[in-house]
Amino acid sequence: MKVLFASAECAPFYKTGGLGDVAGALPKVLKKQGVDIRVVLPFYTSLPQKYKDQLEDVCQFEVKVGWRNQFCGIKKLENDGVVYYFIDNLYYFDRPGIYGFDDDGERFAFFSQAVIEMLEKIDFIPDVLHVNDYHTAMIPVLLKDKYGWIEKYQSIKTMLTIHNMQFQGIFDQLVLSDWFDIGYNAFHMNGLEFYGNVNFLKGGIYYSDIVTTVSPTYADEIQTDEFGMGLDGVLRDNNYKIKGILNGIDYDVFDPEADEHVAEHFSIEDPSGKLINKTVLQEKVGLPVNEEIPVVAMVSRLTEQKGVHLLIEKMEELMNRELQIIILGTGESHLEDACKHYNWAYPEKFKAIIDFDVELAQLIYAGSDMFIMPSAFEPCGLSQLNSLRYGTLPIVHETGGLKDTVDPYNAYTGEGTGFSFSGYSSQIMLETIDRALNTYYEYPKQWKKLVRQAMQKDFSWEKSSRIYLDCYRQITES
Repeated sequence: MKVLFASAECAPFYKTGGLGDVAGALPKVLKKQGVDIRVVLPFYTSLPQKYKDQLEDVCQFEVKVGWRNQFCGIKKLENDGVVYYFIDNLYYFDRPGIYGFDDDGERFAFFSQAVIEMLEKIDFIPDVLHVNDYHTAMIPVLLKDKYGWIEKYQSIKTMLTIHNMQFQGIFDQLVLSDWFDIGYNAFHMNGLEFYGNVNFLKGGIYYSDIVTTVSPTYADEIQTDEFGMGLDGVLRDNNYKIKGILNGIDYDVFDPEADEHVAEHFSIEDPSGKLINKTVLQEKVGLPVNEEIPVVAMVSRLTEQKGVHLLIEKMEELMNRELQIIILGTGESHLEDACKHYNWAYPEKFKAIIDFDVELAQLIYAGSDMFIMPSAFEPCGLSQLNSLRYGTLPIVHETGGLKDTVDPYNAYTGEGTGFSFSGYSSQIMLETIDRALNTYYEYPKQWKKLVRQAMQKDFSWEKSSRIYLDCYRQITES
């Protein structure tokens, strides 16, 4: 089985969110299962120097982006047994970040065409080309339309994984000629056409052989008006080829017994180190060191989608509880400002670090007692998986992957791995936090049992990777 995994980002090279984590972890596991899987990425000049030093130049050629001939260099390196190809073009990828530029559509139009055109040049024709989100969703369309005449490409099957429906790649129809040098063969209701514009993700949904999402619940949710972001009808039309596969986390990176970023290692058998991490965390962020008081944490983009505004709405009431709150992240300015205000107003109970700090995030997972994720929607979510791994009980809104991964605490049976709420309001969230606090203070034995149950859950990539492999086989054998 030959697979090429195309992504706009990938850990450990560069990432902004869940897509980078998946691209970094899934291929490694599939490689161990005998798949000849390789990954192709843009060569952003922000690539850390230690990886730049390992790069090998493979070839170079030109890619036609509409009427423009653009340089394309192919570099490669091997990391953890996986071969990674990097597509080099300084005009498109020498930027201070990965996304958020006016020409993002053109940048990923170039990338998508370069991925296809490099296949013959590197002598790797995959059985499956696995694309991710709108950045590479045009590849299934282009393989059948622009490059359909190439005999070697005609047997390639395609999988599109949707990590987030919010970003679809919607552009004026002029981009068909201006970026792809193609006509209107794919510009129709069952293709790229979207209210007179071109929609990359819509085209990918229709033209790919199978569509996956990052959790079973999200696969169902996006087929509704509430979560479909305007494509719910398209997804219902393609329901027969949609499958939700739960994301995993990299157990080599998130391991309380070996994590180099935590103060003290611990395990299910010997959880004593967790308390040490708690006191180190309190001291590090500048909160009073107190083993008894529960630490409630959030590591997140500070956006309304992540439910940060619900927390802010109830912050005055929360500050009347016996707890400490730690927030790590950056995002919308009004939410950042609110966090800064509470830093000033409640320095003994609240600490927000407006930053992106991977090492501190690991310590927060290890040293907190509870982890709150009141997201309005969450395709999968990885932070709750990380917190479960470290015995930090999640408090989540029952949506998407949060619903699939956190078992709500049942006070009668003792079952559960966290706390959840279904009505999306700050008051219901507050009541759920209070329920968690009550369990923490009044039923310490039960709390310790919940921590053990959380740490026993297996959210490694082993199970999910086998489902991906089954899907690859399904489409190549059909």
